[in-house]
Amino acid sequence: MKTIKKTQTQNGNEVALIEQSTEGFDKTVLVIGVVHGDEPQGKFLIENYLKNPAQTKNRMLYIPCLNPDGLILKTRQNANEIDINRNFPTKNWEREPFASEYFGGESAASEIETKFVVEVLEEFKPDAILTLHAPYKVVNFDGPAQEIAEEISKIINYPAQSDIGYPTPGSFGTYAGVERNIPTITLELDEEIDASELIEPMNRVFEYLAKY
Repeated sequence: MKTIKKTQTQNGNEVALIEQSTEGFDKTVLVIGVVHGDEPQGKFLIENYLKNPAQTKNRMLYIPCLNPDGLILKTRQNANEIDINRNFPTKNWEREPFASEYFGGESAASEIETKFVVEVLEEFKPDAILTLHAPYKVVNFDGPAQEIAEEISKIINYPAQSDIGYPTPGSFGTYAGVERNIPTITLELDEEIDASELIEPMNRVFEYLAKY
C-alpha cells in the first residue's frame, strides 16, 4: 500500500491517493471520502479498513479525505466556500448564488480538489467509483452501475436508486457516471448512528469492490 499521488489544498492540507494493488490486477476501483466536510464518515471508514484490508484482485485507489479544509472547518464546502460536488465541469454546470450552500464556484473545475479528482480519472481510468456521503441512507448510482448498486444495497440494506430526487448540476455523479459512462456509486450513509456501527457493512462493501 502506498501513496501514489497527492496535492495540497488552499489551506495547506494534504489530499492523498492511496493504492492497494496486486500484480496483474483486473479492474481499477476508486473510493472517495469526505467530498463534503460535514460528512466525515468516509475518512474514518476508509482509514479503518486500510489498517487491515482484504486481499484484492483489483487495483483499489482510495482518497480518504478529498476535502480536509471543510472537514476541519466542519462545513459542506471547501475553504473557498465552494461545494466541490457542484464544481465538476459537466454539461449542466451552472453558477448558483454565492450565498447558497450549493455554490459551485465562479467557473467549473476551479478548485484544487476538483482538479485532483479529474486528474485521477484521466491518469488511472477507473472501471468503477464509490463516493461516501451522508445522510440519506441510499445507494445512488450514475452510469452503468445498477448491478454494483444492487450488490451494495444487499450489504448495507439501503435502497438502490438512480435518482437522488433533486437536481445536481456540476456533480461528480454526472461528470463521471453520466458523461463518462463510468459506473459511479454515491453511497449516502446514515449520520444518525455512530460511524463505528458502519465498520462491518462498509468493510464488506470494500471487500466486494476489491473482488467484483
